[in-house]
Amino acid sequence: MRKMLWLLLLPVAAFAETAYVTDTLRLGLHQAADTSDRPFRNLESGQEMEVLSRTQYYANVQLPDGTQGYVKAGFLVSDKPAKLIVAETQAEVDRLTGELEETRQAFAAPAATIDSLRAQNNDLQARLDTSETSAAELAEENAELRERQAQNRLLVPLQWVGGVAAACLVGGLLFGLWWTDYRSRKRHGGIRIY
Repeated sequence: MRKMLWLLLLPVAAFAETAYVTDTLRLGLHQAADTSDRPFRNLESGQEMEVLSRTQYYANVQLPDGTQGYVKAGFLVSDKPAKLIVAETQAEVDRLTGELEETRQAFAAPAATIDSLRAQNNDLQARLDTSETSAAELAEENAELRERQAQNRLLVPLQWVGGVAAACLVGGLLFGLWWTDYRSRKRHGGIRIY
């Protein structure tokens, strides 16, 4: 029984189709005030017009191009239809997108220059930091050397002491030899005895 019911509902399901309500409206523009004649022009939804006079059912209108005629007043609204608002909004979005792209292109070169200058600034800052570190180390080393110099101000270098001691030793040895020779000759009547 269920299979039969299913088979009966199958053709209904096969003919079902998805559809949407359209917001597009074609309104006829007529010569006759009661719109009983054939329309001489069809107006799309969102068409702008000036209402010259209006009754409960009909309106005498003038289009932006100067064409005049009659339409059914029930299809006229004072607010812009959503279709026009969406179209105007999309046009504004397109305009702003183009303007944004132009602005990006206009600022591309300055942005590249700014990026280059930032890179140079970072490089110079790193070099400055390195130089400041080196300067601090040299100042510390200089302070240590000045402190050592102050401590050793009265001290004579060891090389000088060694040099003077060697000179005194050689000078004393030569003087001792001369003195011994002089005393020996004096004692022996000017004759050298070795």
